[in-house]
Amino acid sequence: MKITVLDTNTVSNGDISLDKISEYGQTQFFDMLPEEKIIEVAKDSDIIICNKAKITENVMKCCPKLKFVTLFATGYNNIDLKAAKNRGITVSNVPGYSTDSVAQHTFSLILELSGNLSKYNASVQRGEWAAQEKFCYFAYPLRELCGKTLGIFGFGDIGHKVAEIGNAFSMRVIASTRSEKSVKNVEFVDKERLFSESDYLTLHCPLNGQTENLVNSETLSLMKPSAFLINTSRGAVVNEHDLSEALKKGQIAGAAIDVLEVEPMRKNHIYLSTPNMIITPHIAWATDESRKRLISLVCKNLKAFISGAPINTVTL
Repeated sequence: MKITVLDTNTVSNGDISLDKISEYGQTQFFDMLPEEKIIEVAKDSDIIICNKAKITENVMKCCPKLKFVTLFATGYNNIDLKAAKNRGITVSNVPGYSTDSVAQHTFSLILELSGNLSKYNASVQRGEWAAQEKFCYFAYPLRELCGKTLGIFGFGDIGHKVAEIGNAFSMRVIASTRSEKSVKNVEFVDKERLFSESDYLTLHCPLNGQTENLVNSETLSLMKPSAFLINTSRGAVVNEHDLSEALKKGQIAGAAIDVLEVEPMRKNHIYLSTPNMIITPHIAWATDESRKRLISLVCKNLKAFISGAPINTVTL
């Protein structure tokens, strides 16, 4: 088997080894490449492994030996699944590898929104504590999570884990999801109630036709002025212009965003001039432990496919 591994610099800076992948065939590794270069390097490949590279119908057509695409990711909207099906190409993702990492990052953002710790640290570093006559000062709001309503849109593994953490903070947890579920200490509500009742609304859904532009001027208008929005799912779930306008108008209290519609962020992105916003560079998934787990699970996908019993397959 000839294996072409793309996007290696999106999963490792040299700190996470990819060597184990080479046990499954003649393997070549590349960082991010444009489509024409992908075709050039993968044209004789049986297997492609990628993260965000777009494996289009044209790529598949120009790689006639291609039999299997497996992702360094759970999301697979960068793969043309219709073309893959038509050409008999199996596609697998890696579900569940980043559950703990994303849930942890989500609550890191929630805690920052509620406690403003980075603002206090910056204030102290500027000498403002040393200049005080009293032993403390309250320059920025400090809020308890206990008793607040945590709203979760999407209730897969990550949403479930976030709910568990919310319960540990004695929050009221509500959720909205496509399928009916019954989970202890979680109340399932419709989308309108989720937006209107949440003090902290966090998004944990895939990007598809039903979720694209989910957060927009209409749904933002349902939220409390004291509410916060957190997005660690996919950037296009949020209408970036509408969120920026809502924050500028004080329609909601703040937002914490780990993902954008177009990544990396453009230098003149609207969020850079938006108040009351925290932005992290799509790192919720990227703990050391999560990335090591990812490589191990990609290897399991490879082994299963080569043995004739593919796992974690995705279809239209």
